[in-house]
Amino acid sequence: MRSSWVSSLEKIAFPVLNAAAADCLKETMPVYRGRNEFQYLEAVGRIVCGITPWLNLPSDETEEGKLRENYKNLTVNAIKNLVEPKANDYVDFGIGAQALVDAAYLAQGLLRAPVLWEALGTETQIKLLAEMKKTRQFKPAKNNWLLFASMIETFLLVYDNAFNKKRLYYGVDKFINDYYFGDGFYGDGASFSMDHYNSFVIHPMLIDILKYMNTHGLKKSNLYQAKQLPRYKRYVEIQERMISPEGAYPIFGRTLICRFGTFHALAQASLLQLLPANIPYAQVRCGLNAVLKRQMETLTNFDSQGFMKIGFNGKQNQMAEHYVSSGSPYHCSTIFLPLGLDDRHPFWANKDREWTSLKAFNGLEFNADHAYHEKNITKEFFMPFVYKFQSALFKIKRFLK
Repeated sequence: MRSSWVSSLEKIAFPVLNAAAADCLKETMPVYRGRNEFQYLEAVGRIVCGITPWLNLPSDETEEGKLRENYKNLTVNAIKNLVEPKANDYVDFGIGAQALVDAAYLAQGLLRAPVLWEALGTETQIKLLAEMKKTRQFKPAKNNWLLFASMIETFLLVYDNAFNKKRLYYGVDKFINDYYFGDGFYGDGASFSMDHYNSFVIHPMLIDILKYMNTHGLKKSNLYQAKQLPRYKRYVEIQERMISPEGAYPIFGRTLICRFGTFHALAQASLLQLLPANIPYAQVRCGLNAVLKRQMETLTNFDSQGFMKIGFNGKQNQMAEHYVSSGSPYHCSTIFLPLGLDDRHPFWANKDREWTSLKAFNGLEFNADHAYHEKNITKEFFMPFVYKFQSALFKIKRFLK
């Protein structure tokens, strides 16, 4: 099964990384709706976000190891060309606010692969840090964009030993304290939308941001264990149940052209070994494999040059939102995060298991589902006193009558 995942990764990533490494991505990649000023960073950034844990594995002489080394070299050269002003594929991260989004995914990917960061070399590192800092000119909207700013500042904290405190903390504060709606779900800002943005952006970025805040001993890092981790595990539990017995999943909400990038959160939980205790690794592997196989078997997902088409499954331009570019579908690469676990890990090594919905519809035993409710410590502390006061007030009123 692992080899089929690697093959799918190759089919998606190779056309982009190969062209970008050769400094000809702008010449070869198709343009959708004239949004070509953003699509190159978007495509490379989303792929890097998904495949870098795999690239971060130690070198070895296996067939997969040799292939991985080749992709590591392609990725290094692709990033070098993105940030080299003299290169054909250079992208100015200050060109527009959309660059804040795309740079954040590149940042998240590089945080997932210290080996790749080192392989970039000092010159490219300096140029990339300078480009990342250009995104500070863009004020994020009060929605998931806040986390893009926070992610870039986390990247700068780790690799530049400097960060903008307000941009790092503000997004984390708003989501943890103001945008949480319950049972593992955040709103995309102050309002709730029934979509997959909790997986595309919110949970994966909050987990990574708070993890590094914790590692660096920053203020508010206690929110990782106290708030975010249990919310994340509940959401991941729900995601696993979204996979139908046939490997399909709900098609509600925006940006469905990200395809199986819908399972970014579940794939990340596997990589970070944060799956809920009642969900075995092999169960997730088999569920995600069913999803991957179902959509990758649709040959019309790719054009004659191997680039991904706009759509959920095949070419479906009519469903694309105004902000979609030819780089957007490459968010699907985030499903490959578990490839960062070596083949001896239970995710890959344990025998196949049915995922929850397959068990349910086949009449097999499966776990009951329960909502996650947070305890409000302040409320629990004060409410007994409130009740006593109300009772005393009632008695006084009755006496006065």
